[in-house]
Formats: sequence, structure tokens, C-alpha cells
Amino acid sequence: MKGKIYSKDLGINLKSGKEKEIFKWFLSCLLFGKPIQQEVAKRTYFELEKEGILTPEKILKAGWNKLVEVLDRGHYVRYDFSTATKLLNICKKLKKNYGNLTNLIKKAKNKKDLEKKLLEFKGVGPVTVRIFLRDLKSIK
Repeated sequence: MKGKIYSKDLGINLKSGKEKEIFKWFLSCLLFGKPIQQEVAKRTYFELEKEGILTPEKILKAGWNKLVEVLDRGHYVRYDFSTATKLLNICKKLKKNYGNLTNLIKKAKNKKDLEKKLLEFKGVGPVTVRIFLRDLKSIK
């Protein structure tokens, strides 16, 4: 796979505006934001989908060991431990501070403020934010 990845490439329907779809896109952006081959990130996303681990609640319920197992199946092995930890921490903070991603987006005053709020999550960097916001504009 060459070029940019888009939500539609993963079967994610952002235009629905549903929290579930927005979070799935955010989750995939967390995977694609690492310096890893796009095919590996895509395969890993589909492994998470196959396991039904596509919401903050399901990620937290799955726990670290299960996340590492699924990341490994997707060949996300170089970053499996750190990514499992990152996903758990981001989901905990998201639930605690905002309840869900839709609330975080609504609380942002503008695009810059949204970028700032996203970057406050440890492990979310500029690449992840750029990918996420590029496709998110279709619903804002």
C-alpha cells in the first residue's frame, strides 16, 4: 500500500458522525502514526477489528496481554509492548477527562485547540494528529 491511508480504506464511515466510527479512525491513526509499514498497521487494525477491540471500553477490558497478542498477530511486533501500554493509557485518560472522543472534539474551540487537546495524550504525536484530522474534516 502506497500513499496516504484514509478511513474509507479501512471500512470506517466517518460521515456517519457516530462515536464508534470516530474512535475507530482515531485508533487506526494511533497505529499508523508510528514509523511502521502501512500494511503492518492496516493488518493490525483488522486484527483488532476481528477481536472486536474497537472501543475504549473494549481496549481497557482486553488488557495489556491481550493487546500485545493481537498486535503481534498483526506483525506490529517492534512496538507491541509500548503500543499496548499507550492504547490503555490513552483510553483511560479519554474516559476520565472527556467520556468519549466526540466530547473531546465538541469541547475544542477550533482546529488548533483540538490539535492541542489530542497532543496532551502521551503517545499521540503530530503525525497521528495530522492523519486523524485530515479525514475528520469530513464530519466537522
